Amino acid sequence: MSIKELLISGKARLAEKNIGPVDAEMILAHLLGINRMELHARVIEKSGEELEIITEQFDQAIADRISGTPTQYIVGEAAFRYLEYDVGPGVLIPRPETEILVDEVLHHIAGLPDPISVVDLGSGSGAIAIAIASETAGKKNVHVVAVEKSVEAAHWLNLNIAKHDVNVRVVIEDAATALIGVKCDIVTANPPYVPNEQDLPLELKAEPKIALFGGPADGMHMPNVFIQAASRLLKPGGFFAIEHNEVQGPAIAAALSIGFENIRLHKDLTGRPRFTTAIKKL
Repeated sequence: MSIKELLISGKARLAEKNIGPVDAEMILAHLLGINRMELHARVIEKSGEELEIITEQFDQAIADRISGTPTQYIVGEAAFRYLEYDVGPGVLIPRPETEILVDEVLHHIAGLPDPISVVDLGSGSGAIAIAIASETAGKKNVHVVAVEKSVEAAHWLNLNIAKHDVNVRVVIEDAATALIGVKCDIVTANPPYVPNEQDLPLELKAEPKIALFGGPADGMHMPNVFIQAASRLLKPGGFFAIEHNEVQGPAIAAALSIGFENIRLHKDLTGRPRFTTAIKKL
């Protein structure tokens, strides 16, 4: 079997489970040590022995994907904005929906005088914190602190900070109690917000529940904890951006109305309400 035939067979197996063909491309490219586009750009020749090993590894990886292991865990990486992040069991996989939140934060940073302090609550893999630090480097004097209570997630956070050589300080603590006495200009947050009773797709079940479930009923317990933390951390006039699901916008706005103003709901690339920004009242 050739590399091309191997890819076709993998896509067919995934299609039977309604999993997209891109996953097969990502897995095979990873095993071959090339990027996904190179699979289509050139003919890849392997010896019979090499092909046999790759076929065995690919078959196992496809089986793992069908059984519910996320492709990003299989290949050990996830793309977010301009960078690749190391991910694996114990950390939430960064999602493209969150990229627009970073855009909004960067737009706000551009209008602030230096130095600027940013605290990223529930940082996970560090995607938000590292993107902000990386994309402002050499342009603005930005100090980023990443707060993450999960030791397992903090492992990946530290790996990614080292991988991208950015100036991000890690604090392993609960958002509710971290950085007592500290005041900052910006707080970002992607809290757990899935209602506890909600059934998850198979691949999401592999990701850490602590990073997904926000509480019973409407899932707003953890977002409320993060909102209270942001209110404590922000200077008057400080900027807050918090991700949530598409129906939580009104509940987020109600929780923010006590200490915040200029509350704005933002949509993601698919047109769904995805995050809210607000300004700490003076």
